[in-house]
Amino acid sequence: MTRNKGKAAYMISAVAEQYEIHPQTLRLYEREGLLAPSRSEGNTRLYTDADLERLEIILKLTRELGVNLAGVEIILNMREKMEAMQQQMEGFVRTLNQELSERVANRQGDTSQSLVPVIQINSIGQRNEVRRNPENPPKRRR
Repeated sequence: MTRNKGKAAYMISAVAEQYEIHPQTLRLYEREGLLAPSRSEGNTRLYTDADLERLEIILKLTRELGVNLAGVEIILNMREKMEAMQQQMEGFVRTLNQELSERVANRQGDTSQSLVPVIQINSIGQRNEVRRNPENPPKRRR
């Protein structure tokens, strides 16, 4: 992998110093598949902001919650799957809303095949006019 131009990237020494960990720990995380930094043309590891966010999660899990590296791997994989599922659900909802909008536009008020009865604004206004008609005053309860 080579570095993407235009994105900030940090060398292993800077990341190790910033997060107060040994560079070997970062190499271990890479060997275990927890991190995947890009490489420069000279094969230097370059960590992007996304890599640093992932590293922060790893460090929180290991330092604060005491999770071992096998557990960290499982948690990270589950997070990725949950994010993918969230994106799929959002796409499904967008598609569903678009199709519903198209059906409403095509039917122009035909609700004969609707699963849920649709009350049109016009019919509500007409009902209120009937109630207020001076020729048919509403009956009063005693």
